[in-house]
Amino acid sequence: MAERRLEARLTHTLERLSAAAAHTRLGLRLQEVGRVVEIGGGIARVEGLPSVTAEELVTFADGTAGIVFDLAPEAVEVMLLDDPPSLAAGSRVRATGREADTPVGEALLGRVIDATGRELDGGEPLGELERWPVERPAPGVLDRAPVEAPLQTGIKVIDALIPIGRGQRELIVGDRLTGKTSVAVDAILNQRDSGVLCIYCAVGQRGTAVSRVVDTLRTSGALTHTLVVVASDADTAGLRFITPYAAMSMAEYFMARGRDVLLVIDDLTRHARAYRELSLLARRPPGREAFPGDIFYIHSRLLERSTHLAASQGGGSLTTLPIIETQGQDMSAYIPTNLISITDGQVYLSPTLFHKGQLPAIDVGRSVSRVGGAAQYPAFREVSGDLRLAHAQFEELETFSRFATRLDDPTRRAIEHGRRVREVLRQPEHRPASVAEQLAVLKAVNAGLFDALPLARIAEGEAAVRQRVLERLDEACRRLDTGQALEAAQWEQLLAVAGEALAGFAATPGE
Repeated sequence: MAERRLEARLTHTLERLSAAAAHTRLGLRLQEVGRVVEIGGGIARVEGLPSVTAEELVTFADGTAGIVFDLAPEAVEVMLLDDPPSLAAGSRVRATGREADTPVGEALLGRVIDATGRELDGGEPLGELERWPVERPAPGVLDRAPVEAPLQTGIKVIDALIPIGRGQRELIVGDRLTGKTSVAVDAILNQRDSGVLCIYCAVGQRGTAVSRVVDTLRTSGALTHTLVVVASDADTAGLRFITPYAAMSMAEYFMARGRDVLLVIDDLTRHARAYRELSLLARRPPGREAFPGDIFYIHSRLLERSTHLAASQGGGSLTTLPIIETQGQDMSAYIPTNLISITDGQVYLSPTLFHKGQLPAIDVGRSVSRVGGAAQYPAFREVSGDLRLAHAQFEELETFSRFATRLDDPTRRAIEHGRRVREVLRQPEHRPASVAEQLAVLKAVNAGLFDALPLARIAEGEAAVRQRVLERLDEACRRLDTGQALEAAQWEQLLAVAGEALAGFAATPGE
């Protein structure tokens, strides 16, 4: 009996195998395998891959990945995405037939990864995710919509005088250690309740600097809506080069689904240096400052992918804040001028203001937003004109007053008012302010309510105004935070409440 059951089971198994074999097609698959001729500096020279294409992903015998960087009749140059010590001349290389790609998806939010999708935060594995090409064409003209909605940074001087719109590319430029990263991180922190997703892309930064940013995002509760993509200064030039493109593809995934995204690239100076290193190793002819001739193109094709999509394409937006480092305040250097011509404006951070303690050290006169008031709330337009005029007059009169022994009363009042304006534009690091708080303070300083206060008590008076307005004017604050304009009577009521808050801060004789 047992033998019959065994025989029946074997017969059934053979029938299933025969049926499966009948539907199976056997064939040969052609695969190109080359070998490394020369390796060094993060570049491998490979021969034996006649059908490989530019930007194709290749794998080496030890599992290391690389991207085809340069094509030549006799060999190809491959930039390595890792720096394994086992690779040497003679190692085998296999073409994959697919373009270099990067993981995208909701699961990336809150994580710290590199451009290939490796987890750097010690968290759970990402698992299987959709992958998009690192290099993607920018949206066409007909697929774009005007930049109209503001991206609030929570920084008074930017939101009032250098407004940034959703879909804009605004360059952050300045010398080393002037607070460029702090401005960008504050913009990320301010998106906590706005629905804007954020990506912080670190290129060539020290590991300690990236760790500080991640800790700031985590302690502020902003990491839940933020993705951090890292290529440190210890990584290969190839990984540093593709990281901004990978971060852009990750951002485009969310934009294609109708979301608003903020991408910070910190910074493109190191990215340009990584490309220069790769180009020189690949024996490309150098140009100005030893950069290759297509250095402008590598940044323009990256930043042109930032846009506000038309409603027919989902209506999402991708705002990019690239950071660039200058030397000796020289904005006319090669890379800064390239990026200024590509972007829609720049926020310039002055080392002179930084050393004076005027933080954030944003030089309003050398900063500009080419979108301007088109992407600004009506209430901000209400205060920005007078604020800009007072600030510009103060800077001119302050310089003049250094050479004048006696000043008339109108000039003296303009200078004292300008000093209060400058003091109000100060803001502590990582403490973004809501729209209502900013407008209450700026409207009060425009009306001269702070002119009676000593400079030492401006910050104290500002805090009192913000608190009193939030407590007493719920409806007005709600309208301001949602971008609605206020009636004249509501503005008057706001100024009255601000005046009450400042009543106890007037300067006493001798101050």
